Amino acid sequence: MNVNEKIRAKEVRLIDSNGDQLGVKSRNEALDIAQTRDLDLVMVAPNAKPPVCRIMNYGKYRFEQQKKEKEARKKQKVINVKEVRFTPGIGEHDFNTKLKNARKFLSNGDKVKASVRFRGRAITHKDLGREVLDRMAKETNDVATVESKPKMEGRNMFMMLAPMKEK
Repeated sequence: MNVNEKIRAKEVRLIDSNGDQLGVKSRNEALDIAQTRDLDLVMVAPNAKPPVCRIMNYGKYRFEQQKKEKEARKKQKVINVKEVRFTPGIGEHDFNTKLKNARKFLSNGDKVKASVRFRGRAITHKDLGREVLDRMAKETNDVATVESKPKMEGRNMFMMLAPMKEK
């Protein structure tokens, strides 16, 4: 933001600290008014014709803005992506263990990338990998929604699961 002497416009539309419009003034006149009130002249709308300037305590304004940004950062939720890997011929118990882990990740609010790794000649049986991922989607449908359907990428087939929105 342009403040005080950094403002280059010849004329500015002036707004005082209470929000009242003082009209179109020359830059020097506006600076004099701001200095008599021991405040700063801050350009708030540089693209307007003429540019709009406000009389305010710029240090206090910047402090308030930083406080708002800090609060916004506190409230935002960081979503992590956790991965659960399978093989096409995974055993029942192994599948249940990985399913339990995926459910735990989803309950924590993380997304889950379920992937099937095809090793060696297993790549010829893509249908087995798709069955594993479909079963995973069916087992977690009460806590998750399928964000992307199973698709191949190299020797891996994967799908994304996202936690359900809370009502």
